[in-house]
Amino acid sequence: MTPLPPELARPGSGPRGSASPGSGQTVTVAATPEAYRRTPADAAPQVGAPQVGAPQVGAPPSPDAPLPIAPPKAPWGSDSKSRQGMALVPGSGGCFTDELHCLLHRRLRIAGLIAWFGFTAVLIRNFFIVGAAEDITTTDLALHSGVVAVLTLLSGLLWSGYPLSMRVLRVVEIVMFGAMAAHFAYLQFRLFHHNPALEWAVAQSHDRVITLAAQSNAMRWMILIVLYGTFIPNTWKRCTAMVAGLVAVPLVLNYLVSFKCPVLGHFTWTAIYDMTVVLAVAAAIAIFGSYKISTLHAEAFQAKKLGQYVLREKLGTGGMGEVFLGEHVLLRRACAIKVIRPDQAGDPTTLSRFEREVRATATLTHWNTVEIYDYGRNDDGTFYYVMEYLPGLSLQALVERHGPLPASRAIHFLRQICAALNEAHQIGLIHRDIKPSNVLVCERGGVRDVVKLLDFGLVHGCDADLSAKLTVQGSILGSPQYMSPEQAMSKPAIDARTDIYSLGALAYFLVTGSPPFVRDSAMEHLVAHIHEPATPPRQMRPEVPEDLEEIILRCLQKNPDDRYADIGAVAFALANCDAAVEWDGEQAERWWRERTEAREGEEVLAGKE
Repeated sequence: MTPLPPELARPGSGPRGSASPGSGQTVTVAATPEAYRRTPADAAPQVGAPQVGAPQVGAPPSPDAPLPIAPPKAPWGSDSKSRQGMALVPGSGGCFTDELHCLLHRRLRIAGLIAWFGFTAVLIRNFFIVGAAEDITTTDLALHSGVVAVLTLLSGLLWSGYPLSMRVLRVVEIVMFGAMAAHFAYLQFRLFHHNPALEWAVAQSHDRVITLAAQSNAMRWMILIVLYGTFIPNTWKRCTAMVAGLVAVPLVLNYLVSFKCPVLGHFTWTAIYDMTVVLAVAAAIAIFGSYKISTLHAEAFQAKKLGQYVLREKLGTGGMGEVFLGEHVLLRRACAIKVIRPDQAGDPTTLSRFEREVRATATLTHWNTVEIYDYGRNDDGTFYYVMEYLPGLSLQALVERHGPLPASRAIHFLRQICAALNEAHQIGLIHRDIKPSNVLVCERGGVRDVVKLLDFGLVHGCDADLSAKLTVQGSILGSPQYMSPEQAMSKPAIDARTDIYSLGALAYFLVTGSPPFVRDSAMEHLVAHIHEPATPPRQMRPEVPEDLEEIILRCLQKNPDDRYADIGAVAFALANCDAAVEWDGEQAERWWRERTEAREGEEVLAGKE
């Protein structure tokens, strides 16, 4: 392996902007790659600003997210908005969306079973007495059977294991409770229309019969309202709106049916009063219960601990789990915590890949990789690992916001990436997912333009025992826009030169603002990488130096033998470019300071307006 230039090979005298050691996280074809960090709204990195690349409320997917080749089945009814930005209930916020999505699914399962059991039991009873009692008609049985059929279909859907989006679950909720409410409204109409409840009662008992009938009818609605309020996760405002509708229907129906009736009209207000008391109690239980349950759930989520770490808020979702901003209980140190839930960890392949990611990245100690702090398993079976939290911008976001980079700065970043990859390649690890969104630019130790290499989730070992055939059969893992030809063809023998190709594609993006190939689909990207030559960068931007263009095009050769022999040779070539000495820490500091001052000036002007 070609040795790195001395300034890239020794800790303590690294490239301008070098920083502490690290690790990364896993990304599959359809995953969001940068889920465990947050970035500022403008150029200057700062703690607490929204992340780039992670799912955000109301935001579309990141343009640099890997394109799907063999993606997992998406939840039925999901779309980019509902899955990435839409909170489960208004006011819940993005950090609770996935938690409440799972809770809603579980609660609907239970509520559906309870409702199905109750309606089915009554239906069976009615079938046996349909001929013996005049108050049970075939119409009643048909409508009752329809409700049971709806509950059966919904329960089957909820228990089928098919992934359902948040939107579909809300539709299921409305249909389930709407069907039961419609049936109860029909029973109430039959009970009070044409006075069937009074046909067998003497005149002196009419008031008592009507009161009992109203209370019996109110109990049905009470059960439905309490079931909804205590089982369905909501904000108290949404619960109040839904419960108000369930309360209004029987009261309005009672008034419309009874008010002009010559017999029931005398008792209308008594019946409405009795029903109002019962329904008011039910509504209070439902609303208070919903509020208390949602509050306790939020508090439990905020205070949830994983070992010695407290989860503060969700940053995003990666290929194999969720990522949270956390804090060590004793050290009070902010960190990013990647989590695999027990239902996800139940897949041996997923768990093996997750553990492999941790083991691989934990062996890397270079200051241009993200540092792993800890790894463990919680009492409930949740697997997690902890890494340093890095506020900053990805190279993807940097180029998108500020345009293609000058050659000197691009070389500065590329040399740091080479240094991080050099350590990985020396111990037999191949990254396989080099792309702009997997490289973070941040400030470390007061030094600007420090590069951190992320996402070793697709790491591949040259050693067969390490790789262990953990790639899903029939699928390709990686990012098609930056994937090497041999990786696109799923060749089993992949070596470090695949990272060199991807690094060349990344360099192409940095100096031109575009990947080597821009196509409409993942398959077209793969075909282009395999067969089509890349357009020379100087044809797109003449200011790109010839020596840098030569390095980029050599990295992008289709045949691995035509590329550089190893990453050290790439670093050496970059160090010998004429522009390599033109970017330093002082220029980086000036660049960030100008952007920060410009942003602050815009904020002042906006405040005056």
